[in-house]
Amino acid sequence: MKFFWKYLFPPLYGLVFYTILRLVSDLTTEDKFWERRWQQNAIEISTCILVSFGLVRIPGYFVRKFQKRKSRNKAWMVFLEFGEILLITMLIATAVSSLDHVLSNDYPIGIDDLVIVNVLMGLFILLHYAIIRGNSFIQAFIEQKLLLEKITNDKLQTELKFLKAQYHPHFLFNALNTIYFQMDENVGEAKKSVEKFSELLRYQLYDQQQTVPISQEIHYLQNFIQLQEVRSSEKLQLAVHFDGKLNGQQIYPLLLLPLVENAFKYVGGHYWIRIEALLEEEGLRFSVQNAVPAEISIGDRFPAGKPGGIGLENLQRRLQLLYPDRHVFRVEKKEDRFIAELLLNF
Repeated sequence: MKFFWKYLFPPLYGLVFYTILRLVSDLTTEDKFWERRWQQNAIEISTCILVSFGLVRIPGYFVRKFQKRKSRNKAWMVFLEFGEILLITMLIATAVSSLDHVLSNDYPIGIDDLVIVNVLMGLFILLHYAIIRGNSFIQAFIEQKLLLEKITNDKLQTELKFLKAQYHPHFLFNALNTIYFQMDENVGEAKKSVEKFSELLRYQLYDQQQTVPISQEIHYLQNFIQLQEVRSSEKLQLAVHFDGKLNGQQIYPLLLLPLVENAFKYVGGHYWIRIEALLEEEGLRFSVQNAVPAEISIGDRFPAGKPGGIGLENLQRRLQLLYPDRHVFRVEKKEDRFIAELLLNF
């Protein structure tokens, strides 16, 4: 492609210009260029082709020149650009036309010939410049848009990493606290808990892909639930149901845990927890319910009726970043129970 623009385009440019020039000139003078001396035509054609190698570079030169100006987007600067190019083009056209007449023994050159050459060459160069200038604006717009998208994406990735950095210490504190109390009662069981805890950490540290199969997320939740059961009272009534159809669907990791963790943290009253994950037509319905004392209102746990705490605050923000317009997250207090439900569109 570079070979075409460098070696083939200028001759074609010159031939097209010469053809139009001869047609316009012959129409005004009623001459026929094929009846002229072939030497004169050969000189004019050769001159147009040679000059075109320099002319085709003029628009690109001025585009690069004007792009360096700080005020290049102002209207008067655009007129100044076209005026400067037109002036240089007219000087070149006048000089080349005069030289061509001298070489072809057709001197002196007529005013009508100068007008035709200057007008046609000026239109050619200005049209060529406008095309290149417009293309440069489009390329600049696309580059700026891509850069803006990259900056936005980098900002979102940074925010996601920050949210995960906030979340991990919160989880570590709860898990280590569980193992700490377990070691006073049964060292063997504490070792098993440490093993499950290491598996949880391995999922967080080494399996953080862009998305993961939901089966991995469910396995992670099962380990977490078993770890929490160790520290919970024996009177806890726990009901867990994961739809068997949830297997290979892709999901962003660590989105479901905050709801489960929140239920274990605030369970009270009749002391029961129900966890359910179902596959629906549009995606996943994940529901967590836990008993709370009837006298506790949602405002006591979440000021102003909005989910609070590191876990659920981060969950809301991650959902906004990862599933914009593709999720529904709601919490609700009903009598003696608290309900948290998340709908994700795969």
